[in-house]
Formats: sequence, structure tokens, C-alpha cells
Amino acid sequence: MSLEGAKEKTMDQRVVHSTFVIERQYAAAPERVFRAFADPVKKQRWFAGSDEGEPGEFTMDFRVGGVEQTRRLHKNGWVFTNDTVYRDIIPGRRIVFAYNMSLGDQRISSSLATVELLPKATGTELIFTEQSAFFEGADGPKMREEGWQKLLDRLNAHLTAS
Repeated sequence: MSLEGAKEKTMDQRVVHSTFVIERQYAAAPERVFRAFADPVKKQRWFAGSDEGEPGEFTMDFRVGGVEQTRRLHKNGWVFTNDTVYRDIIPGRRIVFAYNMSLGDQRISSSLATVELLPKATGTELIFTEQSAFFEGADGPKMREEGWQKLLDRLNAHLTAS
């Protein structure tokens, strides 16, 4: 394909928008689930590791306006980066964050995510809602939702083990 043809193809691609909601029950109090998101050491255990390659770099400043960055090296050599900004935090109840995901130097998506923690007699109901815009080369809505499903499974394993 010529350079002109590649430019045309890129210009023809549209942004794919998606919203999904995942609900989970955890046998832990909302404050404990919240700490698993707020404490950098705890979050790195369930979030920043990877079943698909090398654990990467992880930095976190958990406060409104604070930033988090996660870089993972996939087993096939790809470098994934998440650049996150915390937009709203209510301890034990809610976390709202915006993040961009990149593959190498190419931004592939931009998302707004909300984590709601509701107290239940048996622990916590977590409601995770993500609204995303996927760009050229993106993983897409289905893969992103599957990725969060796996991460929330890892969170449950972390809560159960600790």
C-alpha cells in the first residue's frame, strides 16, 4: 500500500465508542476494597502485574488530580502504557479516573472509569462503569471489558488472600 493509500485508510477509520458495566460482589468491607485501589503496594499486586508478559513500571499518586502510570511489556514485545488521572475520590465509596492507553507510541484509547463501592451484608458490591473511545489499532470494547473482568478477578483473589 502506498503512503497515500495508508493515509486514506487511516482517515476513513472512525472512533469506536463503548460503555460497559461490570458488577461484582466481594466478601470484604467497602473500606478494604477501597484500600486495594488506593494503596500503591496493594494495587500493584493485583493491577500492575501481567499474565501476558513482564511486570512493568508502576507509579501512583492517589489523590484528586494525581496521576498513575503503568507500563507493561507483553510477551510478544509490545509495550502497553496506561496514563491515568484521578478525577474524583470519596473514601470507601467512589473513585473516578480518566486514562489513555497506548501501544508503543500510538494512543489507542481514552476512557473514563467509575468504581462505586456499595456496602452489603456480605461485604461490598462493586460497580465498575467505563466509557471509552477506541482509536486506530485499539484493542476494542470486547477485549477491554474482558481485560477488566480479569483484573477484577485478580482483585478478588488479592482480597481473599490478604
